[in-house]
Amino acid sequence: MLGPRALLRTVLCALSCASWLLAQRLKSPALPIQSEREPLPSKGLSGCSFGGRFYSLDDTWHPDLGEPFGIMHCVQCFCESQKGRRGKVLGKVNCRNIKQDCPDPDCEDPVLLPGDCCKTCPQDAVEKKQTEAVLETFDYFHEKSKEGDLHKSYNDRSYLSSEDLGPAESRTDFVAVLTGVTDSSGVARARFALTRTSLAFSITYKRMSRPNKIVFLDSEGNAVFEQKIPKGQSDMVCGVWKNVAKPLLRQLQAEQMQVGMSASAGRRDETRGKIIKHRALFAETFSSILTSEEANSGMGGIAMLTMSDAENNLHFILLLQGLIKSKDPLVVPIRVQLMYRHHVLREIRANITSHNPDFAEVLTNLNSRELFWLSRGQLEIAVATEEQPPKKISGFIAGRKSCDTIQSVMSSGEALTPGKTGGVGSAVFYLHDNGTLDFQVQVAGLSSDVVGVTIELKPRRRNKRSVLYDLTPEYSRTSGQAAGSWSRLEARHIHMLLQNELFVNVATMHSLEGELRGQIRALHYSGLEAPRHELPTPLAGQFVSPPVRTGSSGHAWVSLDKQCHLHYEIVVSGLSKTDDVTVNAHLHGLAEIVELDDSSTPHKRLLTGFYGSQAQGVLKDISSELLTHLDQGTAYIQVSTKLNPRGEIRGRVHVPNSCGFGTRDEAEEADLDDLLAKDPEELKKDPNTCFFENQHKAHGARWTPNYDRCFSCSCQKRTVICDPVICPALTCSRTVQPEDQCCPVCDERKEPKDMKAPEKVEENPEGCYFEGDQKMHAPGTTWHPFVPPFGYIKCAICTCKGSTGEVHCEKVTCPLLTCSHPVRRNPSDCCKECPEEDRGAPGLEHGDMMQADSPRHCKFGKNFYQNSETWHPWVPMVGEMKCINCWCDHGVTKCQRKQCPTLTCSNMTRTDGSCCPECIDVIDGAELTAKAPDKKRTWRH
Repeated sequence: MLGPRALLRTVLCALSCASWLLAQRLKSPALPIQSEREPLPSKGLSGCSFGGRFYSLDDTWHPDLGEPFGIMHCVQCFCESQKGRRGKVLGKVNCRNIKQDCPDPDCEDPVLLPGDCCKTCPQDAVEKKQTEAVLETFDYFHEKSKEGDLHKSYNDRSYLSSEDLGPAESRTDFVAVLTGVTDSSGVARARFALTRTSLAFSITYKRMSRPNKIVFLDSEGNAVFEQKIPKGQSDMVCGVWKNVAKPLLRQLQAEQMQVGMSASAGRRDETRGKIIKHRALFAETFSSILTSEEANSGMGGIAMLTMSDAENNLHFILLLQGLIKSKDPLVVPIRVQLMYRHHVLREIRANITSHNPDFAEVLTNLNSRELFWLSRGQLEIAVATEEQPPKKISGFIAGRKSCDTIQSVMSSGEALTPGKTGGVGSAVFYLHDNGTLDFQVQVAGLSSDVVGVTIELKPRRRNKRSVLYDLTPEYSRTSGQAAGSWSRLEARHIHMLLQNELFVNVATMHSLEGELRGQIRALHYSGLEAPRHELPTPLAGQFVSPPVRTGSSGHAWVSLDKQCHLHYEIVVSGLSKTDDVTVNAHLHGLAEIVELDDSSTPHKRLLTGFYGSQAQGVLKDISSELLTHLDQGTAYIQVSTKLNPRGEIRGRVHVPNSCGFGTRDEAEEADLDDLLAKDPEELKKDPNTCFFENQHKAHGARWTPNYDRCFSCSCQKRTVICDPVICPALTCSRTVQPEDQCCPVCDERKEPKDMKAPEKVEENPEGCYFEGDQKMHAPGTTWHPFVPPFGYIKCAICTCKGSTGEVHCEKVTCPLLTCSHPVRRNPSDCCKECPEEDRGAPGLEHGDMMQADSPRHCKFGKNFYQNSETWHPWVPMVGEMKCINCWCDHGVTKCQRKQCPTLTCSNMTRTDGSCCPECIDVIDGAELTAKAPDKKRTWRH
């Protein structure tokens, strides 16, 4: 049995060997065929791959050897930067035993805490427990917010808890500290909110020019999402990564992803950091970005702060990066200072480790001056090491900044005394770093005059309100709006504002009419192009025709992008969760015709994506009529419920646009197609053109292929999509088939003269409207969905569920096949079939012709191959690999190579052109070669 020291040497040797083998594997040329389990080298990034994960330069970690060893806390690995032959910065993994660096405890009975390598004195263990206690206070704020109504005070119905949002609106928060990679002194703080499959991010940066792009990296260092950042003067970057793939969601939840920003084409001004979860995010109300005055220091950090409920205590957590290097001692003493104009107000001394440099503490009993400076953003927090010269980073503390919109929807259903006025109140706020709060409030749909608009606390008793600020002097009865600034927010008020503990209340002249009340909440950034700091469109029951006296209300932000796609975001309040279980929102035209029956409205589109009290999404393929109504202000958004299917609340929408016919991108692409068609040479230079039947087609162009008139093809960014033509149903008695057309037409010469033209059949208003083909479908009918620009989806079947108007689509279930090599008859078919024995080569000609330019061709290396084409792969520095056969199977490259069997003979040889060695048996001086059977192994490219 090995002793402890021998076992540790064995483990360290294994780690060194593993890192050496991994480094050798990364030096090998990148082959077109690679095992899926082998980590791919990062493209354009400097770092280290270790254990299947990617680490940035200067990252440190404890290796996890798996069961039964687990995490080796006394072994620390470091990604060291080295320069290659051409000056390129490379990463090299170095692992060392850090147990020898442990300081000698100056006590008689040191203890070893779980997860630590070095023993510490009981007093140090107590300090660590105190740090854990600070983290638990953040957990307390999180759990407190989940309790909903505080039982000590009067039950305010508008105080919503996170559980009231429902599972569909639940989210996960992440944070990242971004510091300079090479020659940058920039530091950035990124906050992320994951809702379903959309990841919204807000990034604030210091000491760097405005970045031009943001990149997300997976666990292997590959760029998986990139977004360009528009130019501007703000120090904040907002964005949304939509439809995150499930494997990347798992990496995100496992804290295996990184985010980076760069401000130039090179590596100058590049910052990067790891995305992690943190329990302090939910309770954070103040924050600070810590930077260094040293040039190209690579140091930085953030501070997340919050206040106690009753006492003037400030809890904070520091996330530090680059302050401690891998060559520094294991335990480093630091000083944390709270300063005002370079004067130290408070100081805390503590020890941090190189592997876990985070630190948490509580500043107790802040006096009135400190609280005032905190509210004005004039307090500074600094962290410095005790070494000489010390390393120092610092930053000013201000209210938490993000791309979220601080807003409120006021409804009579959420008032302290619930009512049904049919009115609506809407408010938008913006908090500055100096503690000033800008506000805009609008009230509409009330039959009684407004006598008061106030910002209030949650009341402790029914008849005793706690008014913080009176907005009534800024309110105009003529416009129904109030706008101004509240410049005297206290630190406690900022904390309560960002903890969703403040409310807006609208009082009317007649108390019997009821009030409007709403909670001030942060609405997560969704990528809406319209500026959400402007007042949204109010939605009220009084705007419905006929008016509805309801306790609910809402507001909506709407905008059109360059492609004439409608982006919308709707927030509702006051809906009864027991009665109004079904909530739908529609975009209508003809808002001025109030007597029009909604069921027969000719221009009506369903706005999908309603989850709980919010709805957001993008509406594409909008008709020219609806775009005209949006431009003229004659369109409206209507929210309907189960109790009020003809409309619960409504609001007029005015979005000026010049989309003209159809959508703007179609018009632009049509003009581009006409322009490029006149100059074939310019058409060849366009990277989005398609090559089909020996001709170049512009992006967005549509045409009929020569090989079959019953197909319609289009070019979508270098991809040719061909779909069968759907012939319309004819009502005439006699038809003819023109030679140059696919569909038959009515034979007008054979029709009786007295036969009248068939009247246009009016669409059944009780059918289903499908956005893909923009058609009404009769109840009970089924069809393959048409989804632009992809065409008909043969692997899905949609069904119209009767008079409810609901379209239900499900995936086609392919039958089980008994043959070993099924084939797909046509490229557009969903399911494969067993091949017929008598099927000849001519039957494949049509499929291959479509396949040559359709998305089902294969790309291998730099070459493209048609369907069913076979080849030997060519590998750089190796040449043609004749022992491997590859073929294209409907867009998927498959390769097989001969796997040589194990030979037991002693005499072996390899002949020219053979892929496997062969045994040689010598009988009477003659050589006989016994060939072994071939085996196959399959890869997917």
